[in-house]
Amino acid sequence: MTNNSLSGPLPANICSGGKLQDLGVALNMFNGPIPRSLKTCTSLLVIDIQLNQLTGDISQDFGAYPHLIWMNLASNRISGHISPNLGASTQLTVLKLADNMIMGSIPSIISKLSNLVVIGFDSNHLSGEIPPEIFSLDLYYLNLSSNQLSGSIPTQIEKLKSLGYLDISWNRLSGLIPEELGACMKLLSLKINNNNFSGCLPGAIGNLEGLQMRLDVSCNNLSGVLPQQLGKLEMLEFMNISHNQFNGSIPSSFASMVRLSTLDVSYNNLEGPIPTTWHLRNASDSWFLPNKALCGNLSGLTPCYSTLVVGRHKHKTLGLLLPSVLVVGFAIVAGIVVLIILSRNKRKPQGVTAEARDLFSVWNFDGRLAFDDIVRATEDFDDKYIIGTGGYGKVYKSQLQDGQLVAVKKLHQTEEELDGERRFRREMEILSQIRQRSIVKMYGFCSHPAYKFLVYDYIEQGSLHRTLENEDLAKELDWQNRIALATDVAQAISYLHHKCSPPIIHRDITSNNILLDTTFKAFVSDFGTTRILKPDSSNWSALAGTYGYIAPELSYTSVVTEKCDVYSFGVVVLELVMGKHPRD
Repeated sequence: MTNNSLSGPLPANICSGGKLQDLGVALNMFNGPIPRSLKTCTSLLVIDIQLNQLTGDISQDFGAYPHLIWMNLASNRISGHISPNLGASTQLTVLKLADNMIMGSIPSIISKLSNLVVIGFDSNHLSGEIPPEIFSLDLYYLNLSSNQLSGSIPTQIEKLKSLGYLDISWNRLSGLIPEELGACMKLLSLKINNNNFSGCLPGAIGNLEGLQMRLDVSCNNLSGVLPQQLGKLEMLEFMNISHNQFNGSIPSSFASMVRLSTLDVSYNNLEGPIPTTWHLRNASDSWFLPNKALCGNLSGLTPCYSTLVVGRHKHKTLGLLLPSVLVVGFAIVAGIVVLIILSRNKRKPQGVTAEARDLFSVWNFDGRLAFDDIVRATEDFDDKYIIGTGGYGKVYKSQLQDGQLVAVKKLHQTEEELDGERRFRREMEILSQIRQRSIVKMYGFCSHPAYKFLVYDYIEQGSLHRTLENEDLAKELDWQNRIALATDVAQAISYLHHKCSPPIIHRDITSNNILLDTTFKAFVSDFGTTRILKPDSSNWSALAGTYGYIAPELSYTSVVTEKCDVYSFGVVVLELVMGKHPRD
């Protein structure tokens, strides 16, 4: 009866038959006492009464349940001490008692529940120390926040190899933050704020490379310098180290934290420049004030260049002045080189000579192709030759002088030069190395100052997307052809992932990037978003691909793996079966 507007007390005899297995009355407005019959209802597998107004004593009104798998009593008015009876529930996987009035200590008997994965004891009146015995469990979620727990974090926490969420904030915990916390490699969120921890923030925290959602150590008594190792947290989106006593500067390694959207270092003793990377461009000065002497381009902060005129920091002045001298010297040398080049160019005739074209073009298709042949065949890339348009370029159909039909992909001139050049060279590099019958063949490329384009084999039928939209062509694409098509694409992806070293991830497998010939044979095309997996790298990447085909884990972690292509391939297969994209 979960999630309704039911009210009043639960029937006292709700388990009078002794066979009730699943009690689900969560998210209602039930009040009154816990039903008497529940205490002896040993048949129960699930008790979910969260978010009601039920009253009772957890040690008196609940019994021993040998078959219980799930127990959620959160957000009620339950009091008392956690009962030793819990030790009988050896099958229990989820135990949530949050937001009640439970008091006393956390019993070590919980360590006997070897199947337990989730513990939620937050927002109660629990006291005493955290029993180290519970760290022998294979927990994924542990929330002990907003209680009155004291003592230190047991070093046995290193045993929690599967822990994804740890929240022990808003307690009275003290002592040092143990280095062993860095062994919890699966952590996504770590909150230890609003306690009395002292000492340094251990560099081992930087080992938590999967830490993505949150790192909050604010409102403690931590001191010392911030460890450079924190820069290894490239996935982290939110960091709060405010209201401590950290000194020194913000480590330069923080520039590597490319996903960081919030960095709160306020109320410390930090000095020096704040990070200027793109992800903090919307930063608030409240994240950095007050501190000892932080500088930067935010309102309320002193610009960093002003340290040049502060006489009492002469060593800083020299440190800033020396790079400036080097930059000026380099600029002078560069200017002389430019003048020499310009003076030489004045002696040369204007226009694009054949010699210049050769320097900017490399060809490998039946000997060397002339630059002019492509321009002539497309009438200087006239729109009437366009056979496809994408986010990064237009594709033209071109017939060369020897009669050969090719497809020419020309980059948009409106692209940012650096990004367009990078994508162009990436596709050029990848396609020149790979050879597989279901991957479109590249004949050559041109990198001319006025034109950047690639020359491919011309695939007559066009894209799979276009074929599925055409009623007549879609009828010709029968089940036998569709199975063969899916097999062709799967073999191409398998080649990229398993036959190439290092593996190549396409990142944009879509029906628009699968081309068909007249026999409906498939060819994977468009390698502009391709990523080569580096075995010694984090393989983080800016989001790339086409919405509707991007793997959900890629969209919120930006970690590139082979599975990204597999997910996109799955969407294409659904599209192939349904005759259209499956949408949401």
